[in-house]
Amino acid sequence: MNRFRHIFRKEFNSFFASPAAWLFMGAFLVVTLFIFFWGEAFFARNIADVKPLFQWMPVLLIFLVGTLSMRTWSEERRAGTIETLLTSPVGSFQLVLGKFAANLALVGLALVLTLPLPFSVALAGPLDWGPVIGGYVASIFLAAAYVAIGLYMSSRTDNPIVALILTVFTAGVFYLVGSSMLTTLFSHRVSGVLELIGSGSRFDSITRGVLDLRDIYYYLSIVGVFLALNLFSLERLRWAGNPTQSRHVQWVTVCALAVVNLLAANVWLHSVRFARIDLTEGNAYSLSEATGAYLQQAAEPLLIRGYFSQKSHPLLEPLVPQLKDLLEEYQVAGGEKVRVEFVDPHSDQSIEEEAADKYGIRPVPFRMASRYEAGVVNSYFDLVVAYGDQHETLSFDDLIEVKSSGSGEPEVLLKNPEYEITRAVRKVINGYRAGSDVFAELPAPVEFKAYVSPAEKLPTALAELRASLENTLESLAESSAGKLSYDFADPDANNGQLGQELNREYGFVPQVAGLFDTQPFWFYMVLEGSDESVQVPLPSELSETQLRQSIESAIQRLSPGYLKTIGLVAPEGPANNAMNPYMMQPPAAKEFNELRSTLEANARVIDVELDAGQVPVDVDLLMVLAPDNLGEKEIFAIDQFLMQGGSVVIATSPFDVSITRSINANEQRSGLDEWLASMGITVGDSLVLDTQNASLAIPVPRRVGPVTVNEIVMMPYPHFPDIRSEGLDDGHPVTAALGQLTMNWASPITVDSEKSAEREVARLVRSSTDSWTSEEADVMPDYQMYPLTGFVPGLARSPQTLAVATQGHFDSYFKDKESPLLPEEEAAEAESEDADAEDNAVAAEATEEPEDLVVGSVIQRSSDSARLVVIGSNSFAEDSALSLTSQALGTEYTAPLEFMQNVVDWSLDDAGLLAIRGRTQLARTLEPMSEEEMRVMELSNYGLAISGLGLVWLIRHLCRRKRTAHYKQILAEV
Repeated sequence: MNRFRHIFRKEFNSFFASPAAWLFMGAFLVVTLFIFFWGEAFFARNIADVKPLFQWMPVLLIFLVGTLSMRTWSEERRAGTIETLLTSPVGSFQLVLGKFAANLALVGLALVLTLPLPFSVALAGPLDWGPVIGGYVASIFLAAAYVAIGLYMSSRTDNPIVALILTVFTAGVFYLVGSSMLTTLFSHRVSGVLELIGSGSRFDSITRGVLDLRDIYYYLSIVGVFLALNLFSLERLRWAGNPTQSRHVQWVTVCALAVVNLLAANVWLHSVRFARIDLTEGNAYSLSEATGAYLQQAAEPLLIRGYFSQKSHPLLEPLVPQLKDLLEEYQVAGGEKVRVEFVDPHSDQSIEEEAADKYGIRPVPFRMASRYEAGVVNSYFDLVVAYGDQHETLSFDDLIEVKSSGSGEPEVLLKNPEYEITRAVRKVINGYRAGSDVFAELPAPVEFKAYVSPAEKLPTALAELRASLENTLESLAESSAGKLSYDFADPDANNGQLGQELNREYGFVPQVAGLFDTQPFWFYMVLEGSDESVQVPLPSELSETQLRQSIESAIQRLSPGYLKTIGLVAPEGPANNAMNPYMMQPPAAKEFNELRSTLEANARVIDVELDAGQVPVDVDLLMVLAPDNLGEKEIFAIDQFLMQGGSVVIATSPFDVSITRSINANEQRSGLDEWLASMGITVGDSLVLDTQNASLAIPVPRRVGPVTVNEIVMMPYPHFPDIRSEGLDDGHPVTAALGQLTMNWASPITVDSEKSAEREVARLVRSSTDSWTSEEADVMPDYQMYPLTGFVPGLARSPQTLAVATQGHFDSYFKDKESPLLPEEEAAEAESEDADAEDNAVAAEATEEPEDLVVGSVIQRSSDSARLVVIGSNSFAEDSALSLTSQALGTEYTAPLEFMQNVVDWSLDDAGLLAIRGRTQLARTLEPMSEEEMRVMELSNYGLAISGLGLVWLIRHLCRRKRTAHYKQILAEV
């Protein structure tokens, strides 16, 4: 080790004895910083990662390492000192290893000088340190491979220039073999083999943040092979001109065996998939426990089939091997329950016909251009997840994410394939179960309790329904294999003791059939499980069929894995003035098509009308978006759904913002203000503005000679608060893994602590401490008057709550009030010739039951399973608002959609997908920065790079002074 240390020190110091080290480090830093800030347009890209730092690292290191290592042996040979080295007591292995370590140490020192870059990015956004660590590890191992190649090439010639050319050529071949420039010319199978050989593709694999033993060993094998060849080259110089001896043959044999074994080990390790460490935050490249749990729920084989064409768009082809690797992990995790297949429909007409007829998959025409051809290629890039008679299809739109750039091709990468595939798996399994036995997946026996008055006390229609209920329960109990039991109880028995208990626990009160029929009765149904109870509402149609559906829906709510139903209440678009086209058209209504499509990926979404005062019995969650002047019956429907232990999500604000040629805000009353206040929540009559905000595309007039043109410029827009991790409740499942959220025209929310004392309250979203509120309806910015924000800056600034989630017991807004569903009493005729006859007629009418029986009951208190989520914005997750934010980011913005999905999963106690949703790479955006702040960050990194070089010079200077003093002391003693 002493000899190795002396060789290493001598070689390392020799770099600094000439300008070589300084030129190498200076050139490395200049090129790296230029690529990071200018070549890859870091700020315009607006992603908090260091991918631009490592984007060109494989190519950059080829030339820099080649320049660094070209003189290592060739200079020794040209100067004639090679003979002295080979005849010295230092062995060839120590010489090679010392020179190798010295070259690699200098590369490592240059990489250390780039460390300010990731720390700067971490200050500017939510940086995931896993890919950063992976990038530096990959750079070190790649540099080691290039150094080994450079040392061997330098040992083969006495001309440094020739050594540089050989090094660049050999290292370039390793890089080009696995690059997309070459792999796109071949099929996926051949491309996969080439990527295993290429150094650049292995580098990309590690820079994702995954340390795979196969990738690490690949570089070690290259290092071992070329160091072995370097040793052999030196030994050949030792015996040059001598007759062949047995020792020479042994060297050839040992070297050949070493090279063959080092390379063959790559083939053996190819099947080893478990030796890997996922360093990314949340283990983004490892299958989650939720995925494994869903796969284990399959009772019969689950098919996952990939339809990939041999020829596709050049930007999509590199993604195919990544998808195949991921699907193979599904195969391993699912075992015999999962069957994974890869097919090319173009190779077999029957496969192509099946894809079109059974799954609706057809080739997509992609326009492409290469060096040899330009045109349109029809290719497949689809996945099918099939289970029983259910199937889900994932196209390239579902699987990829595109980031536009100012110049060149867009950045295309896999969006979040595990989430997309796993949610498809969950949906097909749940959909298959929904059509099967409702008791099959029931984890424990349940008891149906009917709190119903005797038949003689019930109206005729309900008395008949009671008999139907008995028949239905008897039939269900027989088919449940002992999982369902039922019991009828009269709440009025024992002086109404049971009725009092029901009132305390569920808020049940006696019911009446109408204003004229004041005879009270009871007709409530509750399904009780081991640790949860579900209220079974009376169906709107009093029939045995509807009653059975209501009971089965309640059973499914207690069974894990069933496909849930979301009831959506959204505004309708305005009617077109078809009769008079000259009339002014109203502003476009809000549309939630993107949200609907996203929710339908995991649940059944139905449109709900609340005019009848009741929510459909099969709805598991009620979502009310941008409500406008809801009536009493509609409010009653929402209230009673919550009282039944349901989950309600409301997005509302006193301001409605419409986007046409300009942005206009108008007053809008939801009708829910008093109801929300009774629940302890108040949505303020103002809008929140925040200095930490997203940008908005604003047309700015600019003079071009005599002509004035409007130039679209991205400007800060305070009405779009940019919520970061400090404003998101990291302890709540809805926002714990969200990372970032942009709110659009949001109003502040206040929670009454006294009214909410018995409930769990989570302030999910809060603006920054530098935010304020404004009651002004003018939402168009004026940057000429207010250049920084476009609006009058607020004086009183504090964080504002923009979304809350509450869970627990709620008291009904209609408590101790008559049900609004009861028919209103018709006014008596002003004049009547026979008052007695009229009284008799009224009495006779009272004895007759109405044609449509209306039960007048109010559930006065909810169970503790009730959940209410309020979002203070009418435009949250609305299509045009999403489009505006996406334009600012240059990529599809989906954070509000992920927030709503998380709300649904949390509300329905189905948190399986919460952990893997929103793990896309392009979701980590930079925090809003002014142009001056961007310039400061860039110049700071330039300054830190220069300071780093200065620090290295200072350390080297001190070391040199120390050595000089040491040598002077030795000479003085002599």
